[in-house]
Amino acid sequence: MQKGARGLTLPPSGERRQGVRHALLRTLPGRAIVLGLAARLAVYVAAVVLGAAPPVFGVIDTAASVALAIGAGYFVFRLMVAAKRRLLWRVRRKLILSYIFIGFIPALLIVAFFLLSGFLLFYNFSSYLVQSRLRALADESRFLAQSLAREIQYAGGRDVAGIIGRRQAAEAGELAGLSIAVVPMSRACAETAAPGAPGAAPTAPGQPVIAGAWSHVEPPGRVPGWIGCSGFSGTLAYTRAASTRAASTRGAEPTGAAAAGGGDTQILVRAAAFPDSPRPGYAVIVDLPVNDSIRQRLRRETGVEVNDMKALIETTSAARPLPGRETVVAAPPATGPRSGMLNNLPSLFLYRDWETGESGTLTVGLQLSISELYERITSQVAGRNIGQGLLLVLFIIGGLFLVIEFVALVAGLALAKSITGSVHQLFNGTERVRQGDFTHKIAVQTDDQLGELSESFNSMTASIEHLLRQAEEKKRLEEELRIAREIQMSLLPQGPLEMPGLSVTALCVPAREVGGDYYDFFRLGERQLGVLIADVSGKGTSAALYMAELKGLMLSLSQIHRSPRDLMLQANRIIAANLDARSFITMTYAVIDLDLATMTYARAGHTPLMYVPGPDCDQDRRVQVLAPDGLVLGLNLDKGEMFERLLVERTIRLHAGDLALFFTDGISEAMNDADDFFGEGRLARLIEEHAHLSSDELRERVLREVQAFVGAAPQHDDMTMIFLKVDFVGAPALVAVETAGFASY
Repeated sequence: MQKGARGLTLPPSGERRQGVRHALLRTLPGRAIVLGLAARLAVYVAAVVLGAAPPVFGVIDTAASVALAIGAGYFVFRLMVAAKRRLLWRVRRKLILSYIFIGFIPALLIVAFFLLSGFLLFYNFSSYLVQSRLRALADESRFLAQSLAREIQYAGGRDVAGIIGRRQAAEAGELAGLSIAVVPMSRACAETAAPGAPGAAPTAPGQPVIAGAWSHVEPPGRVPGWIGCSGFSGTLAYTRAASTRAASTRGAEPTGAAAAGGGDTQILVRAAAFPDSPRPGYAVIVDLPVNDSIRQRLRRETGVEVNDMKALIETTSAARPLPGRETVVAAPPATGPRSGMLNNLPSLFLYRDWETGESGTLTVGLQLSISELYERITSQVAGRNIGQGLLLVLFIIGGLFLVIEFVALVAGLALAKSITGSVHQLFNGTERVRQGDFTHKIAVQTDDQLGELSESFNSMTASIEHLLRQAEEKKRLEEELRIAREIQMSLLPQGPLEMPGLSVTALCVPAREVGGDYYDFFRLGERQLGVLIADVSGKGTSAALYMAELKGLMLSLSQIHRSPRDLMLQANRIIAANLDARSFITMTYAVIDLDLATMTYARAGHTPLMYVPGPDCDQDRRVQVLAPDGLVLGLNLDKGEMFERLLVERTIRLHAGDLALFFTDGISEAMNDADDFFGEGRLARLIEEHAHLSSDELRERVLREVQAFVGAAPQHDDMTMIFLKVDFVGAPALVAVETAGFASY
């Protein structure tokens, strides 16, 4: 036995030769290698001798190749295991390999990642630039088609050829290859007719009228049914015939669908527009083929060159391109491919089938230069490219990153033992805590950040039990609030209330779990109803408690006082003596008497009452804001003398179809994200416009409008509203009073 230079015991050379012979002849992988080599050699000799080998020889050759691969793979694996054992015998080599895998290889991966990211960025950016410019051309074509449709319409359908010819000549300098066609049609498009716009031209052309070369495809003779009355603008594809391709390509052979069909696929931008008429008699179609001139324009605007528009059509797509015309065009001068990393990259473009409207996919080759694109997206000042300076700074930062990475590796290896020891203690501590032992403490052995972490862990374990108690307390409070919400909801009117000749619906949406808004209905007689809406200042639990107290008070007073003013005077005397000095209550109370066809009401500092007269009333059916004077309840300023002096009671006559709206300021002061109020004006216009709806339909309409106005902004105040609609006065009938109670918003 020989002693290796690195401390390994090596066998003599004779023993090594015997080991190789044993591995090749006495092991299964070695025999597979030998037999595979022999079989392949035999097949080669037989093929040379016979000239044409039988098919069975191919099967034998494949089996021999598989056997060689398996045997070689086994021995390569054994060699790797032996090399690992030999190379990692010393600790120094282990550390060197650790440095390589921790520092050098990640740096290479980062560089590769950013290179790939840059590749994807420029690739997608170039595709986006071209597609955005094609969409801009489509929008430009659509605008041209719409303006021509209106011009022909205002001309009464006269001189169609002259109109489109002049426009085509004017635009041809900027849009080479522009072609225009006016196609007769007959289709109902009432939804597109503008108010006051003239109808379709009575002298619309009976046959298509064209302007321009139309050298790419045949002019369309009709408008497909899938195109709606709003028109169309988009990208189409067409296949040029072999004669066209031979004259226009730049020496490249067609591939894919182009080779199969005898031509190549090109792109055109098409737009269709109709006149503003309930039944247009014609359509204007504008075509803009993406020819060399358009490609040069795209090149100037985007810095990306479309590679001869050699598009491949996906065979799985149901869409088919238009057949092109066989007109031979002049061949452009041959130019070689541009240099650069991103050369002739495939990009997917969508196109539409003109006949069916189906969408298809085109694969278009793009040529671009990274340096040119980078110069386009960077700023230049006084002839100096700021982007180049930034790129230099980026390289400097990258070099610093490598240096810092190396230093971090060295420091990490030096601190590995202390870090892993501290982490192990933290792991043991978390296991003890997971098992429920909150008394476990970690021994703090250092005064660095790891020591502070250990102390923080000890503090955390001490506070966990306190946090658990807080969680239980929070859960108890949430349960109590839920019960309070249910109790408050039970204080509002529940279920239907039968009232002859009157329809009422109401809604209350608290801003929190409980709120301070309150509404109620009091039966004062067979044909008399008291309607109350109130708003306690503030929100939350305190307002809800005052609201509950107010309900009991109003239930009692409504049975004693038929006059809203007398009721409020008595209520103010009681509330002012018991209400907190920082709180107050606004209220509107009305008594509806259907026998007398009157509504008597008073307002104590509440939002106005909105009233819309019915169709039987001789007044104008415009909303009336009823806001008699009145001070808020609960202000104990002068023993109620000012409140009594300012409070006014009003009475109005009722007619069939009359609508009254009671609401709180949470409706009119609902705010959106821009801190704008919904406003009483918007609310008044809304109920005036939809006063013909039933009370419950009108309630849902107002709620939807408020929700749409507020959007994602949080609700800042309780929202309550009551819709009261008079069905008739006179003979009684049973009409349900529907209340919505609480609602989520």
